[in-house]
Amino acid sequence: MTRLIYEFTESFRIAFAQIRANKMRSLLTALGVIIGIAAVTLMGTAINGINRSFDDSLAVLGNDVLYVQKWPWARVEDRWNYWNRPAINLAHAEPLNRIIESTPNSQLQVAVPVISRNTSVKYGANKVDGIQTTGTTADFSQISTLDFAEGRLFSDTESTGGRLVCVLGADVATALFQGLPPLNQTVFINDAPFTVIGVLAKQGSFLGLFSYDNQTIIPINAFKRFFGQRGGVDLRVKIADKLRLADARDELTGAMRRVRGQLPGERDNFSINEQQAFKAQLEPITRTIAIAGLFITGLSLFVGAIGIMNITFVSVKERTKEIGTRKALGARRRTILLQFLIEAVSICLVGGVVGLVLTFGLCQVVHAMLPAFPIVFSLSLVVLSMGVSVLTGIVSGFAPALGASRLDPVVALRYE
Repeated sequence: MTRLIYEFTESFRIAFAQIRANKMRSLLTALGVIIGIAAVTLMGTAINGINRSFDDSLAVLGNDVLYVQKWPWARVEDRWNYWNRPAINLAHAEPLNRIIESTPNSQLQVAVPVISRNTSVKYGANKVDGIQTTGTTADFSQISTLDFAEGRLFSDTESTGGRLVCVLGADVATALFQGLPPLNQTVFINDAPFTVIGVLAKQGSFLGLFSYDNQTIIPINAFKRFFGQRGGVDLRVKIADKLRLADARDELTGAMRRVRGQLPGERDNFSINEQQAFKAQLEPITRTIAIAGLFITGLSLFVGAIGIMNITFVSVKERTKEIGTRKALGARRRTILLQFLIEAVSICLVGGVVGLVLTFGLCQVVHAMLPAFPIVFSLSLVVLSMGVSVLTGIVSGFAPALGASRLDPVVALRYE
């Protein structure tokens, strides 16, 4: 055991002495590994960032919420059947909540009606278009992670009475008031006057498709008065325990069938959607991106491995007489094998470290230029990159190292 430790230590010493003696050659040899590791790490960082951004976006929606809607989120074949379904409307919310309240140990807590449409919002001479105005009840705070920069959400009394009050998204408030205090000011949503009672904190966007900061929230009865129910209503139902999602879904299905007055054997005329449907659709995309990206970046590592194998063969040729001398003095085949294998691995490790430093620097530059772009540089990626570096060194250096260990000492000593 002591001899093996000594051989490892001596092999590392010889390997790093050779790297120092041939700095430029070692750097050029490691260049392929540097590029490959940087590419692999950047790809992993981007994929992790997409997943993190997706999870954060869903968290804003509420990851313990079921959505009762006319259409399912998944792709469907018989669209005509779904098209002919009756729309979800506001009248369904009250009886559904009564059923939830009367059910012992219910897995459902509250059903909140939500309806939206695009509007314009105006204050004085400032006007912004394409704003998503959402009509809902005071229970909306239970199904979403609202974070207020100032003010509050409307109360149950204000919601039931259809008071003309509103909550503005961060970007809407900034565009309209441009630094002025927005609370208690009157804005016009499609020419209807609403008093600002709250401003949301900055929340970002949902996968870059919809900005949570580009919205207004008003009482649902005020929404009905000015905008009607065109487009249908969503019922968002908060569940009691995320770990019992299937039970909650079954309970909600039964409750909605009662609300709809459906008979046994009739096909559900509504859909219950959940965030897992989004994830199920995203996973094949991220998997395809990961496979394609790893294949492309793997080519860089393959080229780097060929370069290391070539240089290791050259190194063996250059030091053939040295190998012969060491074997004549009693060096084992294992010792010679370890020497050249560790030299190849060392070059790859240096390349891996440089690649990681380069990747980290690029990530910081991208984050500074594009703060909204998701970047997750994790410890697992560092461990994976270093593992790939070591594996590359072993694979590329084994054949030359094995050839060196099998040299006949007599032939090697006569080599010129």
